[in-house]
Amino acid sequence: ESIPPPSVAVGIGEKSAQSGGGKPKGRKKKKKKKKKKDQQGTKRKAGVEGSSQDGKSQVTKSAESQEKKPKLGISSRKPSDHTFKPLGASSSNDDSINNKKRVVKGRPFTVSVAIPGSIVSNAQSPELRTYLVGQIARAITIFEVDEVVIFSEDGSTKSLEGEFKGSTKRSDPNVFMARVLQYLETPQYLRKELFPMHPDLKFAGLLNPLDAPHHVRIDTVSKYREGVVARRPTKPGAGAWVNVGLRQCALVPHQIPARTRVTVKLPEPGPGGKLPKTLRGTAVAPTKPRTEDGLYWGYTTRLAPGLAGVLQQCPYKGGYDLTIGTSERGIDAASKGFEMPRFKHLLLVFGGLGGLEDAIEGDERLRETDPNGVFSLYINSCTNQGSRTIRTEEAVPITLSLLRPHILANIRHFEK
Repeated sequence: ESIPPPSVAVGIGEKSAQSGGGKPKGRKKKKKKKKKKDQQGTKRKAGVEGSSQDGKSQVTKSAESQEKKPKLGISSRKPSDHTFKPLGASSSNDDSINNKKRVVKGRPFTVSVAIPGSIVSNAQSPELRTYLVGQIARAITIFEVDEVVIFSEDGSTKSLEGEFKGSTKRSDPNVFMARVLQYLETPQYLRKELFPMHPDLKFAGLLNPLDAPHHVRIDTVSKYREGVVARRPTKPGAGAWVNVGLRQCALVPHQIPARTRVTVKLPEPGPGGKLPKTLRGTAVAPTKPRTEDGLYWGYTTRLAPGLAGVLQQCPYKGGYDLTIGTSERGIDAASKGFEMPRFKHLLLVFGGLGGLEDAIEGDERLRETDPNGVFSLYINSCTNQGSRTIRTEEAVPITLSLLRPHILANIRHFEK
């Protein structure tokens, strides 16, 4: 028997043709099987080569026949048709449709919340009063409320401004609540300059921070920043220096009194995030980040003498075009048929310990005594409640969470 050359590889468990192992009949059968396999492979190759002369292979023809006759339960669309697109993205086929719609970059509407200051009086200690206001501040920040109105339920027209002697039982709860709300909304690097030591803010440092978008950190790149005009001399007509929370102040081309809070638009940083030696910015309206870039830029706080003052002293042009009152006697806002009409300035009003009905009856300047005549909608945001009463600090997040989809859907009215 001859030894096979080293270039021929013998598989494990296989026998070479020259090894002589086994019966000769078994070897002949294996050779026949190998010959059949080789003949089938040559036929397949020949079929593919022969079909290439006609311009299309048999494989492509079979694929086309499968596309023309899709199987049951399998769509005949291409894989690209099943890809998901982000919200607002459009393909080339949809360009003609999107060109007809108006593209809205920012948020053109506002959301306001009116809360009675009497809810603070129900707390037993100054610490609990401060924490109650912190709960409301967190809720209105999470749901992007633009204005908070604190009103007195008795409808008194006395001035709510002036010096506040402290957070005692005899103090005015409306001013206390408004002061703590303003303090929490202000960025941390501006509080020392804008808020001097006051008894109302004794426990404000224990509250959870709002961490709002306008509370920008020192190393964060932001198009807008909140600042306060510094007491730094400048040349006549050169503008004013503004502390915007960076390692250097920004120079704005405006003559603004010192200790004034302003919103500054900054230029884009250079390569590597480096700022120029002299940082120059522009003082803009506080609403510009919202209207142009869709950024939530905090809330404003307003004091109103009674419920009539809430409705009549609206800071927006044209007033509130949609007012909603909340009570357990209102319509079910969680029902399928509930819809909110289009609005530009929305106002949500919450009641105190006696409910919103007591606030309407206590204000003599209101002509209507029926809540359905005072508000555009009178809703119940929590039906089938397990507790006999729902506290105001609990009703605020419940209502805002329920109406959130309706509020966000309001943007489609401005895209037409």
